[in-house]
Amino acid sequence: MNSIDLSLATAVVVLLLAVGAAAVARLGRLGHAPAVLVACLRAAAQLGAVSLIIVWAVEHALAVAVFVLVMYGVASVTAGRRITSGSAVRWAAVPIAAGTLPVLALLFGSGVVPPLGITLIPVAGILLGGCLTVTALAGRRALDELARRRGEVEAALSLGFSERDAALEICRPPAAQALVPALDQTGTVGLVTLPGAFVGMLLGGAGPLQAGVVQLVVLVALLAAEAVAVVVTIELAARGRFGGQRPGAGLSGGARRANR
Repeated sequence: MNSIDLSLATAVVVLLLAVGAAAVARLGRLGHAPAVLVACLRAAAQLGAVSLIIVWAVEHALAVAVFVLVMYGVASVTAGRRITSGSAVRWAAVPIAAGTLPVLALLFGSGVVPPLGITLIPVAGILLGGCLTVTALAGRRALDELARRRGEVEAALSLGFSERDAALEICRPPAAQALVPALDQTGTVGLVTLPGAFVGMLLGGAGPLQAGVVQLVVLVALLAAEAVAVVVTIELAARGRFGGQRPGAGLSGGARRANR
């Protein structure tokens, strides 16, 4: 057997892992024990439903497009809610699209990845998931820094910086740390970790070399998409698109006019 089968043993092991993770979170007072169980239950239900849908969708171009758009919508809303609230949530769709679309176009337009539904759905899902994560992390970190170091932003404004430039000076370095996990994953692949695409292809019967090539393409593409998403997220945060108090709001009217 070269794959993981649906069996009673598999179900029991997954259940034990989920309960164990929740127990550790509870004993460690992490505050996420219920969330761990809910996440695991949602994963099981969603993966089961998606598996059935994909079997049908991959044979219909329109269904593939709708499926990818749904993934994009969910990723955008999830990232937006991690960053802010209200109507500003919609701005999270911008960095996710900016990171994902050009990379997808290059991969499929060049023929490196076959233009088939069975390849588009998983590749798009990987890119959207990565961009979701870095957008949420970069956006949240940027807003936190701008709120915590508001005085430094106002000091930069008093020196003649524009609102955007003053905000960037403060929020860009911390928010850029959102890219570190992707850098670590790419830089240590094969030495520390064997990511999902590689393992999945091996379990599916592909040769190690072919699996390695696929994983390399996925990792580099993901890093490129996430880099774009982080840059766009930081830019939006500096321009006040995610809500919160705009940089320089605490300055007097005269001081603001002097900086224009």
